[in-house]
Amino acid sequence: MNIYPGEKKPYIFAHRGCSKAAPENTLAAFEEALNQKIPGVELDIHLCNSGELVVTHDDNVKRVTGFDGIVEELSYTELKKLDAGNWKGPQFSGEKLPLLEDVFDLLGSSVYYDIEIKSRKTVSSGLEEKLAALIANRGLEERCIVSSFNPMALKFFKKSAPHIPTAIIYCNDGELPPYLRHGEGKWIASADILKPDYKKINRTSMFFNHTIGRRPILPWTIDDPETAVKLIKLGVEGIISNDPASIIIALGIWAGIKEDR
Repeated sequence: MNIYPGEKKPYIFAHRGCSKAAPENTLAAFEEALNQKIPGVELDIHLCNSGELVVTHDDNVKRVTGFDGIVEELSYTELKKLDAGNWKGPQFSGEKLPLLEDVFDLLGSSVYYDIEIKSRKTVSSGLEEKLAALIANRGLEERCIVSSFNPMALKFFKKSAPHIPTAIIYCNDGELPPYLRHGEGKWIASADILKPDYKKINRTSMFFNHTIGRRPILPWTIDDPETAVKLIKLGVEGIISNDPASIIIALGIWAGIKEDR
């Protein structure tokens, strides 16, 4: 499966933007991805109380803003008043929680996207339809995949945009139901791609999921270059990293050695 037409593999994503260098999921982090010439970005979206698609990871914004509040219960007028950068360093003071449309305004089609839906609902909140409409409005259908731990969110998204690839995320975290910890959500969501915690990848899992199952594998989150090279050799399609530049360098060296042989 060619996830991003015309793009070279392995796919490399800046996790929440270049989150090692700048506060995660802010325009500063995404601009850093541009500056470092990272080809892809991964980001997280919530639907806030006033209906906008807000780019942030946690349900509660306290970790990145200091304000104890649930995204879904706050309007964007309230959310945009919060400082989402100062926790990373005073040089980032004043960074805001951006909207997805702000990220699209900044990056456009210069990168490819992995957009993670953050939703615990088993019924549609309208997020999925709004996301599909925004991607289509910007002409980014071939530049996006949409992922989630929640297979129902992917199922709802597929109804609005069946042509955009989706990816089910999974790991052994206690917050995830046991019946979804090995990628079983792929059946509920009819997901095209698997996004496991990288620690779940080995030769056996690659054989059943990639070779037999014929699904691309995009693991997260890998910051160690040696681990990234090992996973690429096993056959994963790409790497999601907080420090993608170091991964690109390592993979470039590995590719050069491979070509020399």
